[in-house]
Amino acid sequence: MNGAGPRTACTECELLRGERTAPGGILYREGGLALHMVTDPSPLRGWLVLASERHARAWYDLEAAPLAALGPLAARVMAAQRAVLGAEHVYAFAIGDVLQHFHLHLVPRFADTPARLRGRGCFEARPGDALPEAELVSAARAVAAALRERT
Repeated sequence: MNGAGPRTACTECELLRGERTAPGGILYREGGLALHMVTDPSPLRGWLVLASERHARAWYDLEAAPLAALGPLAARVMAAQRAVLGAEHVYAFAIGDVLQHFHLHLVPRFADTPARLRGRGCFEARPGDALPEAELVSAARAVAAALRERT
C-alpha cells in the first residue's frame, strides 16, 4: 500500500498488523514470511499458512529475502508438523486467487484422514468436518514451539 489514493482493505495485512485475528495469532515470523493457522474452520489439525509479509500476488512476485527463506522455512514447518503432530505427509498448496499476499497452505495428512479430505479434497470439507478451535490452536502452537526450539 503506497499511500496513493484510498486505502484498500487487505485481509493478510490486517492479520499481520494485528487488526484482524487469526486463531492462535501469528505463530512465527522469519525472512519476510509469517506463519499462521488457516482462518477458515479446519477439518485437519496443524493446517498452517506461510504468507509473505508484503504484497506479492504469487511466488514469482516475492522479493529476494522471502524467496530465499521460503523453501527452507516451509521444509522446517513440514518437518515439525510430521514430528510434533504425527502427520504422515504434508501437502503444500500455492493457489493465489484470493489474497494480495503469496501464501502457501501447509496441510498435514494423518493415517486416519478420510480419503475425501486428502490432497486438494481438504478444501472441500463440510461444516461438520471442522475440528474444535481449541484443538486446532493447540496443534498450531505446538508446531510453532518446535520451530522456535530448532532455530
